[in-house]
Amino acid sequence: MNPHPPLTPGTSEAVTPEYLRKQYESGATVDELVTASGLSYGTVLNRLHDAGTVMRTSWQTRRMRQNPQARKRLATHLRTLYEQHGATLTELAAAAGETRRGARRLLIEAGGTVRTTQQTQRMRTAARAAERYRVALSLRARYEAGATVPNLAREHSYSIASVYRLLHQAGTHMRPQHHHGPAHDTRKQP
Repeated sequence: MNPHPPLTPGTSEAVTPEYLRKQYESGATVDELVTASGLSYGTVLNRLHDAGTVMRTSWQTRRMRQNPQARKRLATHLRTLYEQHGATLTELAAAAGETRRGARRLLIEAGGTVRTTQQTQRMRTAARAAERYRVALSLRARYEAGATVPNLAREHSYSIASVYRLLHQAGTHMRPQHHHGPAHDTRKQP
């Protein structure tokens, strides 16, 4: 398998059947393509079939990977997934078609250091917080350009309360609320 960096979720439409076929024929498994592209398992299979890919059995993949260079590329790829993308050993095992123990061995062969569960959780929490802040800044820019909170909520499939929280997190200066109903007279009536 070739060590290609995982694709970002926004590029899933650009993952062509031909690209997937090339990766698969280079030794990638369907599970690895799913992990790298962010597409569903069924979508990857459909795109491979659309490209006329001849599918392998699991033993054919194992035999292909007995090549020392392919093993080294796989180990390097797993290390990248582990260190840069916060993958767990279970996820590495799925991506490599190995057991957790086999994935751990490949990770160590590539010079990686195994994390504790707490380290993985901290790493993922930090990544989620960074992504949430990026979304908050994006919402802030749209809000300051004139978008309304209900429109932002609909566009991003968030609740209105979530949009307000994200805008607050981004330090957005909120516009005054508009009262579209009938005017209320605050004076006492006799």
